[in-house]
Amino acid sequence: MTVQAIELPMLRMPYPVRVNPYLPALHEETETWAREMGMLASDEAPSARRAIWTLSQFHAMAVDQLTAWALPDASLAGLRLNHRFNLWALAWDDYFASAFKQTGDLAGAQVFTARLHAFLPPEPRARLPEPANAVERGMADLQQRLFLPRLAHWQQGLNRALTRYIDAGVQELANSRAGRVPDLIEYAQFRRESFAAYTAPYSVELSTGARIPEQIRHSRTVCALLDAFMDYMGLANDIASYQREVHDEHDVNNLVVVLETSLGITVQEAMHTAADLVTARLRHFEHLTQSELPPLVQQAGLNHGERIELEAWLRGACSFLSGLHAWYIGAPRYAAAGGPFQEQRTSTATVPAGERYPSAS
Repeated sequence: MTVQAIELPMLRMPYPVRVNPYLPALHEETETWAREMGMLASDEAPSARRAIWTLSQFHAMAVDQLTAWALPDASLAGLRLNHRFNLWALAWDDYFASAFKQTGDLAGAQVFTARLHAFLPPEPRARLPEPANAVERGMADLQQRLFLPRLAHWQQGLNRALTRYIDAGVQELANSRAGRVPDLIEYAQFRRESFAAYTAPYSVELSTGARIPEQIRHSRTVCALLDAFMDYMGLANDIASYQREVHDEHDVNNLVVVLETSLGITVQEAMHTAADLVTARLRHFEHLTQSELPPLVQQAGLNHGERIELEAWLRGACSFLSGLHAWYIGAPRYAAAGGPFQEQRTSTATVPAGERYPSAS
Protein backbone atom coordinates (compact mmCIF):
# COMPACT_ATOMS: atom_id res chain seq x y z
CA MET A 1 0.00 0.00 0.00
CA THR A 2 1.49 3.34 -1.01
CA VAL A 3 1.46 6.22 1.40
CA GLN A 4 -0.98 8.10 -0.85
CA ALA A 5 -3.52 5.29 -0.40
CA ILE A 6 -3.44 5.38 3.39
CA GLU A 7 -6.42 7.04 5.00
CA LEU A 8 -5.33 9.14 7.96
CA PRO A 9 -8.01 8.92 10.67
CA MET A 10 -9.51 11.92 12.40
CA LEU A 11 -8.56 12.06 16.04
CA ARG A 12 -11.07 12.96 18.72
CA MET A 13 -10.42 16.21 20.60
CA PRO A 14 -13.15 17.37 23.01
CA TYR A 15 -11.36 20.53 24.15
CA PRO A 16 -11.72 23.68 22.02
CA VAL A 17 -8.70 25.46 20.65
CA ARG A 18 -8.02 28.82 22.26
CA VAL A 19 -5.41 31.25 20.97
CA ASN A 20 -3.06 33.28 23.11
CA PRO A 21 -3.74 37.01 22.56
CA TYR A 22 0.01 37.61 22.24
CA LEU A 23 0.29 35.55 19.04
CA PRO A 24 0.73 38.69 16.83
CA ALA A 25 3.69 39.80 18.95
CA LEU A 26 5.16 36.31 18.80
CA HIS A 27 4.64 36.17 15.05
CA GLU A 28 6.58 39.41 14.59
CA GLU A 29 9.64 38.13 16.43
CA THR A 30 9.46 34.41 15.63
CA GLU A 31 12.63 34.43 13.51
CA THR A 32 14.77 36.53 15.85
CA TRP A 33 15.98 33.96 18.36
CA ALA A 34 16.38 31.20 15.76
CA ARG A 35 18.69 33.49 13.75
CA GLU A 36 20.65 34.50 16.84
CA MET A 37 21.28 30.86 17.71
CA GLY A 38 22.27 29.98 14.15
CA MET A 39 19.29 27.68 13.59
CA LEU A 40 17.87 29.71 10.72
CA ALA A 41 19.65 30.64 7.50
CA SER A 42 19.55 34.21 6.23
CA ASP A 43 17.92 33.11 2.98
CA GLU A 44 17.16 29.95 1.05
CA ALA A 45 20.86 29.28 0.53
CA PRO A 46 22.80 27.28 3.15
CA SER A 47 24.35 29.41 5.88
CA ALA A 48 28.05 29.57 6.72
CA ARG A 49 27.05 28.68 10.29
CA ARG A 50 25.45 25.43 9.10
CA ALA A 51 21.93 26.54 9.88
CA ILE A 52 19.34 23.86 10.45
CA TRP A 53 16.47 25.42 8.50
CA THR A 54 15.90 27.56 5.45
CA LEU A 55 13.32 30.31 5.84
CA SER A 56 10.64 28.29 4.03
CA GLN A 57 11.29 25.25 6.23
CA PHE A 58 11.14 27.42 9.32
CA HIS A 59 7.77 28.96 8.47
CA ALA A 60 6.34 25.58 7.49
CA MET A 61 6.75 24.50 11.11
CA ALA A 62 4.40 27.26 12.37
CA VAL A 63 5.97 27.07 15.84
CA ASP A 64 4.54 30.42 16.87
CA GLN A 65 1.03 29.08 16.21
CA LEU A 66 1.80 25.86 18.07
CA THR A 67 2.93 27.83 21.13
CA ALA A 68 -0.03 30.21 21.07
CA TRP A 69 -2.54 27.39 20.63
CA ALA A 70 -1.02 25.14 23.29
CA LEU A 71 -0.54 27.91 25.87
CA PRO A 72 -3.46 30.32 25.48
CA ASP A 73 -3.20 31.69 29.03
CA ALA A 74 0.55 32.38 29.11
CA SER A 75 1.94 35.84 29.67
CA LEU A 76 3.99 37.35 26.86
CA ALA A 77 7.20 36.51 28.75
CA GLY A 78 6.06 32.93 29.34
CA LEU A 79 4.95 32.58 25.73
CA ARG A 80 8.32 33.79 24.44
CA LEU A 81 10.19 31.38 26.68
CA ASN A 82 8.02 28.43 25.67
CA HIS A 83 8.35 29.41 22.01
CA ARG A 84 12.13 29.27 22.26
CA PHE A 85 11.91 25.98 24.07
CA ASN A 86 9.71 24.56 21.29
CA LEU A 87 12.09 25.87 18.66
CA TRP A 88 15.01 24.23 20.42
CA ALA A 89 13.26 20.85 20.63
CA LEU A 90 12.45 20.93 16.90
CA ALA A 91 15.96 22.16 16.09
CA TRP A 92 17.43 19.21 17.96
CA ASP A 93 15.03 16.84 16.21
CA ASP A 94 15.76 18.10 12.70
CA TYR A 95 19.52 18.42 13.28
CA PHE A 96 19.72 14.91 14.72
CA ALA A 97 17.69 13.50 11.81
CA SER A 98 19.83 15.12 9.11
CA ALA A 99 23.22 14.62 10.76
CA PHE A 100 22.79 11.12 12.16
CA LYS A 101 19.54 9.35 11.25
CA GLN A 102 19.89 9.94 7.52
CA THR A 103 23.54 8.89 7.56
CA GLY A 104 23.21 6.06 10.08
CA ASP A 105 26.07 7.56 12.07
CA LEU A 106 25.45 5.99 15.48
CA ALA A 107 28.94 6.73 16.80
CA GLY A 108 28.61 10.39 15.84
CA ALA A 109 25.18 10.55 17.46
CA GLN A 110 26.58 9.14 20.69
CA VAL A 111 29.39 11.71 20.77
CA PHE A 112 27.00 14.57 19.98
CA THR A 113 24.58 13.45 22.68
CA ALA A 114 27.25 12.91 25.33
CA ARG A 115 28.51 16.43 24.73
CA LEU A 116 24.97 17.85 24.92
CA HIS A 117 24.62 16.29 28.39
CA ALA A 118 27.04 18.95 29.64
CA PHE A 119 24.47 21.61 28.69
CA LEU A 120 21.85 19.95 30.94
CA PRO A 121 23.44 20.18 34.40
CA PRO A 122 21.44 19.02 37.43
CA GLU A 123 22.60 21.92 39.57
CA PRO A 124 21.96 25.66 39.02
CA ARG A 125 24.72 28.03 37.97
CA ALA A 126 26.90 25.20 36.64
CA ARG A 127 29.49 26.32 34.13
CA LEU A 128 28.65 25.23 30.58
CA PRO A 129 31.07 24.40 27.74
CA GLU A 130 31.51 26.76 24.81
CA PRO A 131 28.71 25.94 22.33
CA ALA A 132 29.90 24.48 19.04
CA ASN A 133 26.64 24.39 17.05
CA ALA A 134 23.11 25.81 16.93
CA VAL A 135 21.63 23.11 19.16
CA GLU A 136 24.21 23.72 21.89
CA ARG A 137 23.89 27.50 21.57
CA GLY A 138 20.14 27.26 21.95
CA MET A 139 20.30 25.09 25.04
CA ALA A 140 23.03 27.23 26.63
CA ASP A 141 20.83 30.28 26.15
CA LEU A 142 17.76 28.51 27.56
CA GLN A 143 19.69 27.37 30.62
CA GLN A 144 20.27 31.03 31.44
CA ARG A 145 16.59 31.92 30.98
CA LEU A 146 14.70 28.90 32.29
CA PHE A 147 16.05 28.70 35.80
CA LEU A 148 15.74 32.19 37.15
CA PRO A 149 14.63 32.27 40.84
CA ARG A 150 10.91 31.82 40.14
CA LEU A 151 11.59 28.68 38.11
CA ALA A 152 14.59 27.35 40.02
CA HIS A 153 12.60 24.34 41.23
CA TRP A 154 12.45 23.16 37.61
CA GLN A 155 16.16 22.62 37.09
CA GLN A 156 16.62 19.02 38.13
CA GLY A 157 13.31 17.68 36.80
CA LEU A 158 13.28 19.53 33.48
CA ASN A 159 16.92 18.81 32.65
CA ARG A 160 16.34 15.15 33.53
CA ALA A 161 13.38 15.13 31.12
CA LEU A 162 15.51 16.72 28.40
CA THR A 163 18.26 14.19 28.98
CA ARG A 164 15.75 11.39 28.46
CA TYR A 165 14.63 13.12 25.25
CA ILE A 166 18.08 13.33 23.66
CA ASP A 167 19.10 9.86 24.85
CA ALA A 168 15.95 8.46 23.22
CA GLY A 169 17.18 9.83 19.90
CA VAL A 170 20.25 7.60 20.10
CA GLN A 171 18.08 4.59 20.91
CA GLU A 172 15.78 5.40 17.98
CA LEU A 173 18.79 5.47 15.67
CA ALA A 174 20.08 2.17 17.07
CA ASN A 175 16.65 0.60 16.49
CA SER A 176 16.49 1.87 12.91
CA ARG A 177 20.02 0.73 12.08
CA ALA A 178 19.28 -2.75 13.40
CA GLY A 179 15.80 -2.86 11.87
CA ARG A 180 14.48 -3.48 15.36
CA VAL A 181 10.83 -2.46 15.72
CA PRO A 182 10.10 -1.80 19.42
CA ASP A 183 7.70 -4.02 21.33
CA LEU A 184 4.26 -2.45 21.79
CA ILE A 185 4.36 -2.36 25.59
CA GLU A 186 7.91 -1.07 25.61
CA TYR A 187 7.08 1.58 23.03
CA ALA A 188 4.36 3.32 25.04
CA GLN A 189 6.85 4.25 27.76
CA PHE A 190 9.64 4.97 25.29
CA ARG A 191 7.47 7.38 23.28
CA ARG A 192 7.05 9.65 26.33
CA GLU A 193 10.81 10.04 26.31
CA SER A 194 11.35 10.38 22.56
CA PHE A 195 8.61 13.01 22.23
CA ALA A 196 9.93 15.04 25.18
CA ALA A 197 6.52 14.58 26.77
CA TYR A 198 8.07 14.68 30.23
CA THR A 199 8.74 18.38 29.66
CA ALA A 200 5.05 19.19 28.97
CA PRO A 201 3.92 19.52 32.63
CA TYR A 202 6.55 22.22 33.06
CA SER A 203 5.22 24.14 30.06
CA VAL A 204 1.70 23.94 31.50
CA GLU A 205 2.98 25.27 34.80
CA LEU A 206 4.79 28.14 33.11
CA SER A 207 1.67 28.99 31.11
CA THR A 208 -0.77 28.93 34.01
CA GLY A 209 1.43 29.79 36.97
CA ALA A 210 -0.21 26.82 38.70
CA ARG A 211 1.27 23.60 40.08
CA ILE A 212 -0.33 20.30 40.99
CA PRO A 213 -0.58 20.47 44.80
CA GLU A 214 2.18 18.58 46.57
CA GLN A 215 -0.29 16.54 48.67
CA ILE A 216 -1.52 14.67 45.57
CA ARG A 217 1.35 15.11 43.11
CA HIS A 218 2.71 11.58 43.58
CA SER A 219 -0.61 9.78 44.03
CA ARG A 220 -1.57 6.89 41.76
CA THR A 221 -4.38 8.94 40.21
CA VAL A 222 -2.20 11.93 39.33
CA CYS A 223 0.62 9.73 38.02
CA ALA A 224 -1.88 7.89 35.80
CA LEU A 225 -3.37 11.20 34.67
CA LEU A 226 0.07 12.52 33.70
CA ASP A 227 0.86 9.30 31.83
CA ALA A 228 -2.35 9.57 29.80
CA PHE A 229 -1.69 13.28 29.18
CA MET A 230 1.79 12.51 27.85
CA ASP A 231 0.74 9.45 25.86
CA TYR A 232 -1.77 11.41 23.79
CA MET A 233 0.95 13.81 22.61
CA GLY A 234 3.49 11.38 21.28
CA LEU A 235 1.14 8.68 20.01
CA ALA A 236 -1.03 11.20 18.15
CA ASN A 237 2.14 12.65 16.67
CA ASP A 238 3.03 9.21 15.29
CA ILE A 239 -0.13 9.29 13.20
CA ALA A 240 0.41 12.85 12.00
CA SER A 241 4.10 12.31 11.20
CA TYR A 242 3.82 8.80 9.72
CA GLN A 243 4.81 9.84 6.21
CA ARG A 244 7.59 12.12 7.41
CA GLU A 245 9.13 9.59 9.78
CA VAL A 246 8.58 6.27 8.06
CA HIS A 247 8.75 7.13 4.37
CA ASP A 248 11.07 10.14 4.41
CA GLU A 249 13.36 9.25 7.33
CA HIS A 250 13.00 5.42 7.17
CA ASP A 251 12.31 5.30 10.90
CA VAL A 252 10.91 2.21 12.65
CA ASN A 253 10.06 4.11 15.85
CA ASN A 254 6.43 4.87 15.10
CA LEU A 255 3.25 3.53 16.67
CA VAL A 256 1.76 2.55 13.30
CA VAL A 257 4.85 0.49 12.43
CA VAL A 258 4.90 -1.04 15.92
CA LEU A 259 1.26 -2.13 15.61
CA GLU A 260 1.68 -3.37 12.04
CA THR A 261 4.63 -5.53 13.12
CA SER A 262 3.39 -6.66 16.54
CA LEU A 263 -0.13 -7.58 15.41
CA GLY A 264 0.63 -8.70 11.86
CA ILE A 265 -1.92 -6.33 10.31
CA THR A 266 -1.91 -4.01 7.31
CA VAL A 267 -0.69 -0.43 7.46
CA GLN A 268 -4.25 0.84 7.09
CA GLU A 269 -5.47 -1.40 9.91
CA ALA A 270 -2.53 -0.31 12.04
CA MET A 271 -3.33 3.34 11.37
CA HIS A 272 -6.89 2.95 12.64
CA THR A 273 -5.77 0.83 15.59
CA ALA A 274 -3.29 3.57 16.48
CA ALA A 275 -6.12 6.11 16.42
CA ASP A 276 -8.17 3.87 18.71
CA LEU A 277 -5.28 3.71 21.18
CA VAL A 278 -4.84 7.48 21.11
CA THR A 279 -8.56 7.95 21.75
CA ALA A 280 -8.42 5.43 24.60
CA ARG A 281 -5.63 7.38 26.30
CA LEU A 282 -7.58 10.62 25.96
CA ARG A 283 -10.72 9.01 27.39
CA HIS A 284 -8.66 7.69 30.31
CA PHE A 285 -7.39 11.23 30.94
CA GLU A 286 -11.01 12.41 30.98
CA HIS A 287 -12.11 9.58 33.27
CA LEU A 288 -9.37 10.32 35.78
CA THR A 289 -10.08 14.04 35.88
CA GLN A 290 -13.84 13.65 36.12
CA SER A 291 -14.26 10.52 38.24
CA GLU A 292 -11.12 9.76 40.24
CA LEU A 293 -9.58 13.16 40.89
CA PRO A 294 -12.52 14.74 42.79
CA PRO A 295 -12.61 12.10 45.57
CA LEU A 296 -8.81 12.29 45.82
CA VAL A 297 -9.06 16.06 46.30
CA GLN A 298 -11.62 15.51 49.04
CA GLN A 299 -9.56 12.84 50.75
CA ALA A 300 -6.38 14.94 50.61
CA GLY A 301 -8.22 17.90 52.18
CA LEU A 302 -7.09 20.45 49.61
CA ASN A 303 -8.15 23.96 50.55
CA HIS A 304 -9.96 26.36 48.24
CA GLY A 305 -6.78 27.95 46.92
CA GLU A 306 -5.18 24.60 46.18
CA ARG A 307 -8.31 23.43 44.35
CA ILE A 308 -8.33 26.58 42.25
CA GLU A 309 -4.66 26.04 41.41
CA LEU A 310 -5.29 22.42 40.43
CA GLU A 311 -8.20 23.42 38.19
CA ALA A 312 -6.01 26.07 36.54
CA TRP A 313 -3.36 23.44 35.82
CA LEU A 314 -5.94 21.03 34.42
CA ARG A 315 -7.38 23.76 32.21
CA GLY A 316 -3.86 24.42 30.94
CA ALA A 317 -3.29 20.72 30.29
CA CYS A 318 -6.49 20.48 28.23
CA SER A 319 -5.46 23.53 26.23
CA PHE A 320 -2.03 22.01 25.68
CA LEU A 321 -3.60 18.90 24.15
CA SER A 322 -6.04 20.81 21.96
CA GLY A 323 -3.24 23.10 20.78
CA LEU A 324 -1.04 20.17 19.79
CA HIS A 325 -3.99 18.57 17.99
CA ALA A 326 -4.63 21.76 16.03
CA TRP A 327 -0.95 21.95 15.07
CA TYR A 328 -0.84 18.32 13.93
CA ILE A 329 -3.78 18.79 11.58
CA GLY A 330 -2.86 22.24 10.31
CA ALA A 331 0.92 22.74 10.17
CA PRO A 332 2.59 22.22 6.77
CA ARG A 333 5.31 20.28 8.64
CA TYR A 334 2.84 17.39 8.84
CA ALA A 335 0.84 18.07 5.69
CA ALA A 336 3.66 18.74 3.25
CA ALA A 337 2.24 16.28 0.75
CA GLY A 338 -1.22 17.82 0.84
CA GLY A 339 -2.57 15.00 2.94
CA PRO A 340 -5.97 14.81 4.60
CA PHE A 341 -4.77 16.35 7.83
CA GLN A 342 -5.24 19.72 6.17
CA GLU A 343 -8.88 18.84 5.51
CA GLN A 344 -9.48 18.22 9.22
CA ARG A 345 -8.76 21.81 10.21
CA THR A 346 -12.40 22.46 11.14
CA SER A 347 -13.16 19.01 12.52
CA THR A 348 -12.10 19.65 16.12
CA ALA A 349 -15.02 18.80 18.39
CA THR A 350 -16.34 21.40 20.79
CA VAL A 351 -18.52 21.01 23.85
CA PRO A 352 -20.95 23.37 25.54
CA ALA A 353 -19.65 26.22 27.67
CA GLY A 354 -19.28 25.14 31.26
CA GLU A 355 -18.39 21.59 30.23
CA ARG A 356 -15.13 22.32 28.49
CA TYR A 357 -12.72 21.45 31.25
CA PRO A 358 -12.79 18.89 34.05
CA SER A 359 -13.34 20.22 37.53
CA ALA A 360 -11.41 19.10 40.56
CA SER A 361 -13.89 20.62 42.98
